[in-house]
Formats: sequence, structure tokens, C-alpha cells
Amino acid sequence: MPYSQFTIDKVKQDFRLTTVEGVRFFPDSIEQITPSPRLQSILEDLPWAIAVDTEKARSEVIINPVLLEVRRILSRQISVFSGEEFNVDTSVGLNGVCDFLISRSPEQLTVEAPAIVVIEAKKSNLKSGLGQCIAEMVAAQRFNEAKGQPITIIYGSVSSGTQWRFLKLEGQTVTIDLTDYALPPVEQILSFLVWMIKAH
Repeated sequence: MPYSQFTIDKVKQDFRLTTVEGVRFFPDSIEQITPSPRLQSILEDLPWAIAVDTEKARSEVIINPVLLEVRRILSRQISVFSGEEFNVDTSVGLNGVCDFLISRSPEQLTVEAPAIVVIEAKKSNLKSGLGQCIAEMVAAQRFNEAKGQPITIIYGSVSSGTQWRFLKLEGQTVTIDLTDYALPPVEQILSFLVWMIKAH
């Protein structure tokens, strides 16, 4: 059963997770990051992506460029995967494709531990992607443990490109920040993503 089959109820039941809703886990003061002229230029096509309004257009024009900007900000010391097979444990349904996966390894040919952030792209209804995103976060947690590189927290996001909802998995507890953060402005989203990667 691929990640896309997971609802919030199913992922909680299958992996004995507890959810905490509505809690912001970002610090109140967070360093604002100014986008490069390159990213600003790419995001000029934002109205096109919104008009076409497919998951693919939003992923290509908004989400992927933002993640590659984060990779440049962090001196390419992380890897960003798009549409990558991430088969961790097929016996419990932790298999399938992750829309986006960030690893704290500069290697780009294969996913190396530790996987630290997963991002699930959705056209509009962010709630519909929460179960899938949480399942991918559990997979990242187990992947890191199997590779001998366990980390305390896995972060996730369900995003339409113009709206971003963030999650945190720590042990068996998933915290879901129910604020949908808008893009634009891109500065806040860049700052959150960089903070999540540096937080470990």
C-alpha cells in the first residue's frame, strides 16, 4: 500500500501515533532570508502556475525552485529529491514516491541518511495530504534508524506552493501547525525551511 493510501486516522492507528494540533513550533524570532534574484525571477511565473492549477505546475514553478534555493543557501550540503521512490518497509505500507525529500547529505544520486524533511504537494486541499505526509515522515524516521543515523525530529509540509502547512514528528508524537503560511512572501517560507534543516 503506497503512502497515498494513508489517512490521518489510518497512519495514527497503524503506527500508534499521537497528534497535537494547532501548535506553532517555529521560534517567534526567526532570521528572515531574502530570496536570490534567480528565485525572484522564477517566481514571476507564479500567476501561470496558479492559473493552470495542477499539482505538477505548482511543484515545478513554486515548490521545487524554493527547495533548490534552500540547497544553495546551505552551500549544497543537503540533497533535494523530487518524485523519488522511497521504499522503506513495504510490509507496513511505507513505500511509494515522495513528492519532495530533503536529506542532510550532499549526495544527489541516491537518498542517504539522515532524511530530515518531506514535502507533499497538493493542488489545493492541504488536509487531504496530511496522512500521506505523516506516513512519509514515519518512513524517514525508520530509514534513518535502519541506516544507523537516527535523528530526534523529522519535519514535513503539505504545500500547494502558495500555501504551506508544517508538521513535526518527534518519537510517536506528530505536531501539526494548523496555520497555512502563504507564499508570497517567499522570505518566510525560505526562513522556515532553512530553520528546520539547521534545527538538528
